Amino acid sequence: MKTKFKSIGRRAGLLGAVGISCIAALNGIAKEPPKLSVSDREVDRSAKGASYASVIKRVTPSVVTIESTRTVRVPRNHLPFFNDPRFRQFFGEDGSQDNARKFREEGLGSGVIVSEDGYILTNNHVVDGADEDGIKVSLSDGITRYDAKVVGKDPRTDVAVLKIDAPKKLPALTLADSDKLEVGDVVLAIGNPFGIGQSVSSGIISALGRGFGILGQEGYEDFIQTDASINRGNSGGALIDAEGRLIGINQSIASPNGANAGVGFAIPVNLARSVMNQLVVDGRIARGFLGVSLQMVTPELAESFSLPDTGGALVGGVQPNTPAAKAGMKAGDVIVDFNGKRVSDSSHLRLMVAQTPPKTSVKFKVLRNAKEKDFAVTLAELPDDLAAIGQDTPSVETEESQGISLDGVELADLNNQTRRQFNIPPRVRGALVTRVDEDSTAAEAGLRPGSVIMEVDQQPVTDLESAVNIIQDSKGKRMRLWVYNQGATHYLTVPMKKARK
Repeated sequence: MKTKFKSIGRRAGLLGAVGISCIAALNGIAKEPPKLSVSDREVDRSAKGASYASVIKRVTPSVVTIESTRTVRVPRNHLPFFNDPRFRQFFGEDGSQDNARKFREEGLGSGVIVSEDGYILTNNHVVDGADEDGIKVSLSDGITRYDAKVVGKDPRTDVAVLKIDAPKKLPALTLADSDKLEVGDVVLAIGNPFGIGQSVSSGIISALGRGFGILGQEGYEDFIQTDASINRGNSGGALIDAEGRLIGINQSIASPNGANAGVGFAIPVNLARSVMNQLVVDGRIARGFLGVSLQMVTPELAESFSLPDTGGALVGGVQPNTPAAKAGMKAGDVIVDFNGKRVSDSSHLRLMVAQTPPKTSVKFKVLRNAKEKDFAVTLAELPDDLAAIGQDTPSVETEESQGISLDGVELADLNNQTRRQFNIPPRVRGALVTRVDEDSTAAEAGLRPGSVIMEVDQQPVTDLESAVNIIQDSKGKRMRLWVYNQGATHYLTVPMKKARK
């Protein structure tokens, strides 16, 4: 049965939307961070209690219900009865927006009050697309209700910041340090599931640092996984520790049927807090930019690069004129340390770089040819128009293809026609992959038609002939390929098969 990831707020289909994370700050609000109460010590895990009633009584007033509405315009010719001439005479012949039918779409989610003056954290997908005056916030008493303004939204982390104006101080949750969480810590999830009213569920942290591409290729995921029961309507609600401190913002669930199955996800509060401060102060998100393409270190790649384990992030390519290029980083480097913090994998490094302000000088430790090397790099700002890679690769016909010792693979020389067809720049040299059998080990490793093999086992490939010679002379059981594909470079390993004679 296929597992589905479902957002647990309104308009789940908008969750994967990718775009720039810049929303103008609310006019009239002071350009300074919200005044937060922050505690960075670890929770007392030796304490055991038979009830969480006192904690729940203290924190539930800080969790609110968010109702949002948006106006949807549907051209009348999209309505089933519009094709009937008897109805068209009343509505006109065109289906323009001026002649469109308006519908009001309602959504439900949750939010968390994080400052006494009314700043609220929630999910972007809870309020995305809502009408300007279409967001209402209800306090836990079920009676008090406020109009809310959107201070800013960040689709790449699915974080949104709202502001309400209340005549008195609001009950704000204390924020914990989510970097100090551990698997097994007790957690409580608070929100308004299915609109039935505020509810609390308990569980533990099942895993940390989860990422499944829920937010798309440009998203930043570092989810807390929990078995605390989370359902639709809990989006934007609070995930708290046993002491009642906020550790995360509930975001989505993984479920085979859309109902709670004990696999829920929350955005770590440290990430949400960082996004909130930038949106409030600057009205936009400025992320650090290194200028490398990163990939996971598989066991096969670890063996190929003579690495001690699969930790770290493999540099698949370095973009020219970027901080990484200026510092001297190269494809094949494995980044294992970022500013004194161990890099667990490529997603971890990507997130840490993005959370670092531009123009910050940072230190990297890399493994190059199995030897440590240090770099000092001043990060740039992530470009707003940084395009995501990946569209279907078109087919190519060539008479130059020939079988080689890569299982189920055919190669050809690059020429002007294929360069134009696959948008391969002149600086890329190598052998073009023209065919890969679907059931081959090369296809399983990730090799695709339209790719260019630029290097085999650290030997540069200049054309078809050099590729064939290097591959046929290879002695190992696996070949390590450095490949260009659709604007990016990466490494992969393919089991070798001797050429037929």
